Amino acid sequence: MNQKQLLLLPVLFFSFLLSQSGFAQKTLSSTDQSLRYSLYSRLGLKIIPIKLSSTTYKLQFVVEKIEEAPTFETFSFSYALLSSYEQEITSSLTNLLTAQDLVGDTDRHWLFEKTVELPADQSTAIALLTVLDTRQQDEYVIHVDLKGLFVFDQPDFGYYYSNEIPFDQNYLTKGEALLFKTVTKPAIHSYFYPSRFDVPFPPMETRPAEVSKEIKVENQGDFLANIPKQLNDEGYYFFQTDTSSQAGIILKTVHDAFPKVKDWDEMVQMVTYISTRKEHETLLLAQDKKKALDEYWINLTRNPEVAKDLIRNYFRMVEFSNILFTDFKEGWKTDRGMVYIVMGPPQEVNFFEDREVWSYAGIDETSKIRFTFARVKTLLTPHFYTLNRSRAYQPVWFKNISQWRSGRMAF
Repeated sequence: MNQKQLLLLPVLFFSFLLSQSGFAQKTLSSTDQSLRYSLYSRLGLKIIPIKLSSTTYKLQFVVEKIEEAPTFETFSFSYALLSSYEQEITSSLTNLLTAQDLVGDTDRHWLFEKTVELPADQSTAIALLTVLDTRQQDEYVIHVDLKGLFVFDQPDFGYYYSNEIPFDQNYLTKGEALLFKTVTKPAIHSYFYPSRFDVPFPPMETRPAEVSKEIKVENQGDFLANIPKQLNDEGYYFFQTDTSSQAGIILKTVHDAFPKVKDWDEMVQMVTYISTRKEHETLLLAQDKKKALDEYWINLTRNPEVAKDLIRNYFRMVEFSNILFTDFKEGWKTDRGMVYIVMGPPQEVNFFEDREVWSYAGIDETSKIRFTFARVKTLLTPHFYTLNRSRAYQPVWFKNISQWRSGRMAF
């Protein structure tokens, strides 16, 4: 691409935005973010904020290169700061990010950093990153609440890969190390939770899930920043520079095979979403889990080749759920992970301040199938969602499970 073409990219980017139908009314809540959950995304986006002062934040825009050897000039990058999910996104709010703004460019990531100042009296602030693929006009979007009803506070530190790119995964393999960097204090305090979680109830089960009366926690004390910190235990960690504050970072540590299945015992747990209660109990009680699972898959399909495709497709969805939705739980055990595995990637995703809504195609516009995940305020993560369950989901849920069991469900 020549210099003249490079100079035209920002113009083309804004021309695209302005030409979109209804752009004048475009808001964060009306923006479809389904590409973030696609099985075929070319990029993965993340915004990692670090609080520098009561009104100043460093925004780390991390773009993962999922596509092999992508070209920077193929994409247009921009960010915006919004005061609500319903604020109109105008060109005056949009700031372009160019090659001159790059602070990191590796085989796996592009990294931009911007320091922003918020008014002291602003109660809600959202950072929005948009990347346009100029080849087919795919628009990748990610956002993060800097301040708001579901955010206690932002941490004043971050953690990084060995090449100092901000850590952008939802999990870390146990035994690996990260580099922590702080803004003010020299040390970070850590807590470790070895908790294991149950599989969620299906969408039509309206009785409340059981809540553990006790959560085991290990106070692991302080460690110094700017020195690689190895995390050796499997569970999840919570880090803070100030234990009296409500700001911190959670990090899930996982087994070596994650996000893939580890062993036959774990595979037995994972097939619960498409199994009858009797089938699952039989698998749980089996002495030889491999043999029991082989019989299970063959009994479902009555065809070894169809069974192989079913296994491959099902555990592909498990893997993507782990990548996308892991928080302090493994992704496949979350409500969003469960729906993702059974229903597949949503055709449309919309975020509101208090909820996330997934839409799947129905017979027509009025018959769309929607799953609403309510946002829950928790100290561990500002992005924790639980499904609003309803008996009305039963027909479509059982239909999809039947398709899985026949080997016909593939995404």
